[in-house]
Amino acid sequence: MNENSCSFHEKELRDGQVESVCAVCPPPYDKENGVLQAFRGIPISELKNHGILRALTAEANGWEPGAVSVEVLRAQEEWEAVDNIRTETGQASSDQPGQLISFNEALQHFQTVDLSSFKKRIQPTIRRTGLAALRHCLFGPPKLHQGLREERDLVLTIAQCGLDNQDPMHGRVLQTIYKKLTGSKFDCALYGDHWEDLGFQGANPATDLRGAGFLALLHLLYLVMDSKTLLMAQEIFRLSRHHIQQFPFCLMSVNITRIAIQALREECLSRECNRQQKVIPVVNSFYAATFLRLAHVWRTQQKTIADSGFVLKDLEVLAKKSPRRLLKTLEIYLAGVSKGQASLLGTQKCCGPQASHSKDLTFTGVCDLPPHSSKGTRLI
Repeated sequence: MNENSCSFHEKELRDGQVESVCAVCPPPYDKENGVLQAFRGIPISELKNHGILRALTAEANGWEPGAVSVEVLRAQEEWEAVDNIRTETGQASSDQPGQLISFNEALQHFQTVDLSSFKKRIQPTIRRTGLAALRHCLFGPPKLHQGLREERDLVLTIAQCGLDNQDPMHGRVLQTIYKKLTGSKFDCALYGDHWEDLGFQGANPATDLRGAGFLALLHLLYLVMDSKTLLMAQEIFRLSRHHIQQFPFCLMSVNITRIAIQALREECLSRECNRQQKVIPVVNSFYAATFLRLAHVWRTQQKTIADSGFVLKDLEVLAKKSPRRLLKTLEIYLAGVSKGQASLLGTQKCCGPQASHSKDLTFTGVCDLPPHSSKGTRLI
């Protein structure tokens, strides 16, 4: 191509002169000024169309490493250092929060991964001998239908799985619970004091899951990801932060999950599971109903953390004895939520003596009953 065949762009300058620039033929590089003077008047879009931007980044046609200024090199090194720091932290960027995860999505994860090593540890039912076995056979609840036992075993297997912060799904479950309870729009660190604000005992939620495993987190996820039960969760969470009646919300939830696991293993939920032909939804509803009952008793009877062991023991007895009654209470509560009328104070009739309700209720320390105390059930 000769000079006469080159196409030119003309640009009117302030002094009325016209500057012509070749848009096809590469102009000469001015080494003294360090810039391509002839490209001054070409729009960026035109440079891109003719491949000139790519040519400017290539180390060819006169471009040599020595032509890059010291300032540019220093700026590039600083930017790469910032990028490395962000990568090493492993934390999501605050301006790009992670996506919430639903209960079903988290459950599907466990349905697709290999859980054989955890499944070996489960004991699907309580082993009874002698008169206890005979009494249970004659007067106990019905056996779980054969077709539902695989679903039951999955629930118990998840309860054997721990929290793995290296698993992205596990992290998303934690982030979702945190955001839903606190209203935060941003991700938080997987370790830190902020988990104590949610009612864990320390900076690492994994240490509080003994006895319930990852099922405890799935139950919390279920509670906060449904629009109706979310209102209940937030109401209980507010109660847990009361200046007198405060209690560790997530730790209490783990204890409720433990009660649900025991009720399932002792076949207390078999009748309802057989009726609905489902296990997981029944266990979820039983967990929510039991938590609702605890919150109702806690608030109306002015309980404090010093009463937690006794409250949990009584709650476990009632839950195993009358699961259908608890589930009916939950149905009434959720029906009230849909009408904007539900309240922890107005959905249930408590058995036994009740203390008069006071607006000024309070909470004091965590009671730690002996592990084998017959006086009550301690927070695990």
